[in-house]
Amino acid sequence: MDRRTIGAAALEVGAVGLGCMPMSWAYTDSRQRGEESLRTVHAALDQGSTLLDTADMYGPFTNELLVGRALKERRAEAFVSTKCGLLVGEQHIVANGRPGYVKRACDASLRRLQTETIDLYQLHRADPEVPVEETWGAMAELVAAGKVRALGLCAVGARASRREGRGLHEGTIRQLERIQQVFPVSAVEAELSVWSREALETLLPWCAARGIGFLAAMPLGNGFLTGTLTPGQGFEPDDLRARHPRFTAEMMAANQPLVVGLRRVAERHGATPAQVALAWVLAQGRDVVPIPGAKRERWAVQNAGAAVVRLTGADLAEIAALPSAMGSWE
Repeated sequence: MDRRTIGAAALEVGAVGLGCMPMSWAYTDSRQRGEESLRTVHAALDQGSTLLDTADMYGPFTNELLVGRALKERRAEAFVSTKCGLLVGEQHIVANGRPGYVKRACDASLRRLQTETIDLYQLHRADPEVPVEETWGAMAELVAAGKVRALGLCAVGARASRREGRGLHEGTIRQLERIQQVFPVSAVEAELSVWSREALETLLPWCAARGIGFLAAMPLGNGFLTGTLTPGQGFEPDDLRARHPRFTAEMMAANQPLVVGLRRVAERHGATPAQVALAWVLAQGRDVVPIPGAKRERWAVQNAGAAVVRLTGADLAEIAALPSAMGSWE
């Protein structure tokens, strides 16, 4: 698989990564199987998808334990990215950016991941009660201590800005400008896909201008862009899509033209709609690495295959002309 470089630290990863969250968190519990998920991680590594993206809150903790089982055997082949800063309770999630907590969280992640060093340590969310510079400073100390190689910021939860009448990523960019004064940001993780293109407006250009890598979260639109979901199929209550405004039966039906358009391009390339959706993300810049989530071996292999799909200018123009997705988080 082609390699891509993340940030000024020149961290090399496979062009397509693996999002490990669905193996332990946010999707249907009844379909989460540890041994099958472990095979999925190994399959991804076999294909050259070296970036394994996890977080301490996924499970919580169980996702890191799962990834750690694979790292124990294949650490030299993997690039591990994990996150800190969120605590999971019975019915709530709260941010914790206190320096002491961040350092303890890192040590705990290292134990679960069975590794001596985390390649990319990301701040999952900034704590509104703690100046982000203090949190970032504590994370920088982890780099100095050799526990972490590089730092990143996760901006997946940025939609509150829009509800307040501001641009989707304005708040994230302000945070980035502040923490860049403390220690270099190597990567930013944010949603980017054919049906969620907002990062192209300001956030991705901001990162590209500064040599900061961009990890594209949810590049397959939580599975919708794969073309394998049926409008009205329903989701189990513990599946995040059961509460997602784009996954009502009406919105899934209304957004089918996106899948039809991707399938039309895919047929010309002998590919799948998912592979075209990922190839579109890859075409947005050499610093962009999609991290599609997968918990089945065949999906990880198929996703890795997107790295060899070369979209033409005409393909990209056709995809750009597809209708905007209907439904939103607001």
